[in-house]
Amino acid sequence: MSGLNDFSPLYAIILATIAGGALSMAAAALISFSLLSRWVPVMVSYAVGVLLAAAFLHLVPEAYMQADSIEALSATLLAGLLGFFLLEKAALWRHGHEHPGHLHDTRNRPGLLIVVGDGFHNFVDGVLIAAAFLTDPALGVLTALAIVAHEVPQEVGDFMILLHAGYSRSRALLLNFASSLMAVAGGVTGYFALDNARAATPYVLVLAAASFIYIALADLIPDLHRRNDGRSAMGQLLFVGLGILTILVSQTLLHGH
Repeated sequence: MSGLNDFSPLYAIILATIAGGALSMAAAALISFSLLSRWVPVMVSYAVGVLLAAAFLHLVPEAYMQADSIEALSATLLAGLLGFFLLEKAALWRHGHEHPGHLHDTRNRPGLLIVVGDGFHNFVDGVLIAAAFLTDPALGVLTALAIVAHEVPQEVGDFMILLHAGYSRSRALLLNFASSLMAVAGGVTGYFALDNARAATPYVLVLAAASFIYIALADLIPDLHRRNDGRSAMGQLLFVGLGILTILVSQTLLHGH
């Protein structure tokens, strides 16, 4: 009986991370496919706001609050930005060799990067859910629900980026599902090695932030600059602001301030 009691939190953590990922993906897909799919080019601006706000207002501050060394964390952020630059270079090199003459057709570049960055973020969410369940099962459920509410706007932004990059709806959904599985990995890691996972959490957070920052600045914003008329610029600014506002509102609801 004691063995069953020992393992029951693990089952709860796995169930919560799977259910949380499924709920956030389903809500984001419903919104994206039914309401926003025709607005994909415009919603790239919204995705820029969401990504930058999630990085600078949520991930980076949370990482710095947990970190023992600000210098090491800053170095990790810099290394992450350079790492995603090299990852994109490698993807472009591979694409150029497999499809000669199409090296400049790089509209699908952000796809892999957004999945990698979201995977880091989902891993951290899994660790946080595990920590909450090991403290109190009721707290674990509430934490999982709060993370779902916080993830929906981020998942909408991810869908917009993948659709804009030329991915089909089914492939975009599959990629987001694969990324959501990292929450399960984070939950299991948190259960078996919570102390070590907590020590690594700030570094995982800034790596996720690095991916979001890089995607927004290197891939999405240059795409916005291709339309320079005043009306387009105002619309882009409006939707960037709405993306930032979405993260601010979700942060307020999540933390109560």
